[in-house]
Amino acid sequence: MNIRTGVSAIVLAIAASGCATWDDMSSRERSAVIGAGVGGTAGAVMSDGGVLGTVGGAAIGGVIGDQIGKRRHP
Repeated sequence: MNIRTGVSAIVLAIAASGCATWDDMSSRERSAVIGAGVGGTAGAVMSDGGVLGTVGGAAIGGVIGDQIGKRRHP
């Protein structure tokens, strides 16, 4: 793992820690946040820490997580 990938993973972890209040979030919102985190991490790993890969992965993961959360019951 190179420096860029490590930094991207740390930034995503810090950003996700800001979502510590899960109580006020719906299932759909939680799924979108989790999807964005997983997608951003996967995008960073696949693009070797590239910004475009990280942001693109987060966006795609967020959309997928949102759609999965929409189908869940609260």
